[in-house]
Amino acid sequence: MRTLAAASAWLEGLINVERRPEWPYQRLGLDPIRRLLARLGDPQARLSAIHVAGSKGKGSTALLAEALLRAAGERVGTFTSPHLERWTERFRIDGREVEGEHLAAAIERVRPHVEALRADDPARAPTFFDAITAAALLLFAEARVDRAIVEVGLGGRLDSTNAIDPAVTCITTIELEHTDKLGTTLEAIAREKAGIAKPGRPLVIGALPPEAEAAVRECADDVGAPLARLGHDFHVEVRGAGEAGLRLALRDGEIAVETLLPTLGAHQAANAALALASVRRLAAHPAAALAAAAVRGFAGVHLPGRVELLSRAPWIVVDAAHTAASARALARALAPLPRDRLHLVLSVSAGKDLLAILEALLPLADQLTVTRAEPTRSLAPAEIAAAVRAAAPQLALRVVPNPNLALRAAREAAARDSLLVATGSVYLAGIARRIWRGASD
Repeated sequence: MRTLAAASAWLEGLINVERRPEWPYQRLGLDPIRRLLARLGDPQARLSAIHVAGSKGKGSTALLAEALLRAAGERVGTFTSPHLERWTERFRIDGREVEGEHLAAAIERVRPHVEALRADDPARAPTFFDAITAAALLLFAEARVDRAIVEVGLGGRLDSTNAIDPAVTCITTIELEHTDKLGTTLEAIAREKAGIAKPGRPLVIGALPPEAEAAVRECADDVGAPLARLGHDFHVEVRGAGEAGLRLALRDGEIAVETLLPTLGAHQAANAALALASVRRLAAHPAAALAAAAVRGFAGVHLPGRVELLSRAPWIVVDAAHTAASARALARALAPLPRDRLHLVLSVSAGKDLLAILEALLPLADQLTVTRAEPTRSLAPAEIAAAVRAAAPQLALRVVPNPNLALRAAREAAARDSLLVATGSVYLAGIARRIWRGASD
């Protein structure tokens, strides 16, 4: 496979759990990825890594940690998921997406081993995510990065990324999500995510619900992982918020620093604190150097699809909010923006709490367009529309099943003093970025 197209075609032939919601969680596990990595020479053993889990915020925390470490002078490999527009976005070295030919070559290195394992035991064959995780770790090891930042795909305990032995682990948030796979209580979900904790390795956590924090603390104690908690062992305060972003005051041990974070979402303050706390516990940089790196790194960070501002006249925002908590966070971020009207374009994936998402977002909207971003994973527009009519019967509502048409029509109709927002799913955020960025250029 010499081209990215060929690599993509081969990967799509593997079991892709992201697109197979019915795939039993119990069928996942670490044996396939461990066997695959062993055949590749265990590239993960050559990496010093930060491993990030959480219901929300883990991708942002990973990118913030990347920015901080790069500002501190390190070479960084970052593996995140899911992607917004291209699956190649998941692989970054030194802040840049890995080039197609380079990535295709890594996939080609992985392919014969995947096929050999599949022929040997089809029931335990590596999945799509196993293969791309292995490719990422191979790329990072061969690039000899100083640090790898690895985001969990699903859960933690059984996730492919848990084959690494990280220097620091992090859990950002815990809420009810993927309940068909991770459990129906916050405690059960917390235990799955805390499965990334490792003996003697610091575990950094955000502000968790009490029952979730208790479960994480127990798991950390069981393996002997020192725990550091936001609001107890390290702190963040939002000192100001405006169109330019958030002015943050961060404190962690000897570090006390104020910095600008160029995002509209105040919820990103916690992610910045988690990133700084995780990097500090690597014990690789003096406090003064790390504080200076926080100022430089955070000020220049870009968080695609996270309350991402694409335009100011009209205001155009793309956000991948797809849970109740993230929808509420988006609503808080949008509330201060000056506008005459707010037009919301919405698609929601199956299995999400549609009513809670609508409860958070509908009070802000003057007009709503409902669409379907992904043909198999997204709710039917008619189902969303019925829920909208029941919750807000006076709201101006359009149903445009084709997401490309829905987004283009909304952009063309947007007045200069209006606010246009696409949200509800990662799939819609990716399509909106492609269409609306082109329209704003």
